[in-house]
Amino acid sequence: MNGRSKAAGPAGGGQVRIVGGRWRNTRLQVPDLPGLRPTSDRVRETLFNWLMPKLPGARVLDLFAGSGALGLEALSRGAASAVLVERDPALVTALRAVVTRLGAEGQVQVTSGDALRWLDTAAPQQADIVFVDPPFADGLWEQVIERLPRHIAPGAWLYVEAPAQRRQSLPPEWSLHREGGTREVGYALYRHATVTLRNDLNAVNNA
Repeated sequence: MNGRSKAAGPAGGGQVRIVGGRWRNTRLQVPDLPGLRPTSDRVRETLFNWLMPKLPGARVLDLFAGSGALGLEALSRGAASAVLVERDPALVTALRAVVTRLGAEGQVQVTSGDALRWLDTAAPQQADIVFVDPPFADGLWEQVIERLPRHIAPGAWLYVEAPAQRRQSLPPEWSLHREGGTREVGYALYRHATVTLRNDLNAVNNA
């Protein structure tokens, strides 16, 4: 995660790096907090290879931001803006410091709070790409995904990360695009069907 459960790599303190783009090799601190394991460089490299054509100008929502590795990687590679939601005060402080260090205040909104509460109460977003990597022990995937529709743009992309042994079951409007895994985690990229439905309606109307 970004938030409280992360992909691979040692639990606890240390660093991760932004893999590509304008901030390539920038180091992000990972505080020594229980369960905090940022998504590994290898998994992020795979994910952002999948997303590369979608990143320029994209609006990003990272719901369990943690170290900021996913949201900041997206910005580094061309996304236009990002909302980073994180509940741990120490991580929020660290995220805001990183954003200032990168000179990205105009692109990044760091929000302190619980992701589910934020999804229920925040003004609707129009996110093009959403990262969902919650604390594995909390089992929040279904609760988060059912709250997403009011915060996404038509045809939005959704990245989900979970323990390797967990099989995800998403609502039918989310279609699987690509998936992969390591010994510790499974990860997948989905697309929301609204873009397909809209294209189908346009074809009917233009017939």
